[in-house]
Amino acid sequence: MKTILATAAIASALIFSACKKDTPTPVTPVDPNAFNVSVNGKIVTVKNLPADTILGIGAMGPYGAGKYSFFSLETNSKISSSDSATSNWDLAFAGNTIRVNNVTSGPGNGGAFVYTGTFDGISQVPADSTFRVDNAPVSYAITKGSSKGWYTYDGPNNLITATPGRVLVIRTASGKYAKVEILNYYKGGVTPATTATDSIKSFDSRYYTFRYTYQSNGSTTF
Repeated sequence: MKTILATAAIASALIFSACKKDTPTPVTPVDPNAFNVSVNGKIVTVKNLPADTILGIGAMGPYGAGKYSFFSLETNSKISSSDSATSNWDLAFAGNTIRVNNVTSGPGNGGAFVYTGTFDGISQVPADSTFRVDNAPVSYAITKGSSKGWYTYDGPNNLITATPGRVLVIRTASGKYAKVEILNYYKGGVTPATTATDSIKSFDSRYYTFRYTYQSNGSTTF
């Protein structure tokens, strides 16, 4: 009798152990709308960087809080707004405006221009480059929506799309260099359909997805 009980106990333990092994470990789903930074070799990809996102829609249209999000290309991270008057950041985002850390925007040695060509195709800063600086609110180093800007605005459908073949060449606050490609302007890195409501187009906007390569040794070669 004891032998039978012992055998039954062992069999139960083996069955329990097998069931335990077969039970999959719960996987926390990745939020496609969460801010995220990933590194793959020399290329850093930033997803869903908020840029003065829309708080509401008033009589004059959508509005935000009027606050910039600051980002360091050197440390691959967001920088606190309390450091906005320092050289700890390289780019600042609010709506469709991107600032560099210099002159009217900060105390750094930043500069930029919009290069016409592909991200993979630019391997170094062109020798004849002229880096622009911010002169807010008149002009900015990084040209906005125009024939030479980084995005195209579709007025009839109220959508902003990153223009293919435009790369931001950046001189950082510390005088190093980077190339940046804006990939998308909307939450989750997905541009709303033209048939989406204006409310969706507004509240899903101002979330930048971009990629960049930063040259930490001060070389102009990427």
